[in-house]
Amino acid sequence: MPDSLDFDGLRPRSPFVGESHALWRTQLRRFIDREIMPYAQDWDEAGAIPRELFLKAGEFGLLGAGFPVEYGGSGRGPDYDWHHGIITSEELGRVGAGGVTAALMIHGIGLPPILASGSEETKARIAPDVLAGRQQISLAITEPDAGSDVANLQTRAERIGDHYRVNGAKLYITGGCTSHWLTTAVRTGGPGAGGISLLLIDANAKGVTRRNLAKQGWWASDTAEIFFEDVDVPVEHLIGPENGGFFGIMANFNGERLGMTAGALSAARACVEDAVAWARQRKTFGKRLADHQVIRHKIARMSQAIAASTTWLDQCAWRVSQGETPVADLCMLKVQATETLEMCAREASQILGGASYMRGSRIERIYREVRVNAIGGGSEEIMRDLAARQLGL
Repeated sequence: MPDSLDFDGLRPRSPFVGESHALWRTQLRRFIDREIMPYAQDWDEAGAIPRELFLKAGEFGLLGAGFPVEYGGSGRGPDYDWHHGIITSEELGRVGAGGVTAALMIHGIGLPPILASGSEETKARIAPDVLAGRQQISLAITEPDAGSDVANLQTRAERIGDHYRVNGAKLYITGGCTSHWLTTAVRTGGPGAGGISLLLIDANAKGVTRRNLAKQGWWASDTAEIFFEDVDVPVEHLIGPENGGFFGIMANFNGERLGMTAGALSAARACVEDAVAWARQRKTFGKRLADHQVIRHKIARMSQAIAASTTWLDQCAWRVSQGETPVADLCMLKVQATETLEMCAREASQILGGASYMRGSRIERIYREVRVNAIGGGSEEIMRDLAARQLGL
């Protein structure tokens, strides 16, 4: 690790990262420093990002990074692999305003099921507008009585001729109030995982009601409660086979967890960067904070946890790129990353003292968002239990 404990110095070197990755980080950082970083605090306070940002991100290529070329994306391969995706999450995480990332990149979990299992007509109609930033698409899975227990969701879709009629409710849907489309898990069959399908629902269709929810963090991203009352959805909007949606949902989680892990560790690095900068210039009892042993130990402990977790992240990303599905490792890794973030946010707050509690501080924003990282994409408890079952316990 380099001697300099700034944001880049806190990331251990990786044998999986080459010249194309460095170039992507440089280009993306320039875009973020120009178009996002100066405005993140204002957008957070306003509770939304501007429409123009989607279009700028689409034109730059951020929204299409890793998506198929035929729909306006960059494609996957030497120019964009899983480690390029990690760099994307890291650079966005550096902003320290998770709501900006959640709002801008929500298609990252809403669009993949369409591209994996949707009809060619649906892909061609939806994906280009989303990747260009002209439209947004959200993933609608969680319900009032079914969060991580996806197999027990109750929103019902009944086949009536050439359409499905949908009734039910979804809760905590990121981007749900502003997205144009909802990739929605519904029950088309009997109980359990075998009765679940995925439908693409027009968020502005008759019978769809959306309500924005106030929350602890991620202020720049809306989070919705959505009600479906006799919503008619064309049969052509079925994604994949009827009653075959559960495994598509589960497969989507792996990429989401890698991205959330990278974002959490990036936020942890931002905490250390700000804490180190403060400790070097703040004086107490006649010397710098950085000259107090207790402060140096805090920073060393934070750096240690980040380095270990990031190295595991790189290994997991490489395994996924080789065609593996290391579910247990991805689950345990996400837990370790969010625990690392929680520790780093706390210790950085202690080092900055009152300054970290003031609105406008990057650490203050990050601290508010610790819990959503620990809960979203699968809570720490669910992750540990799933890992244990994958390990045969």
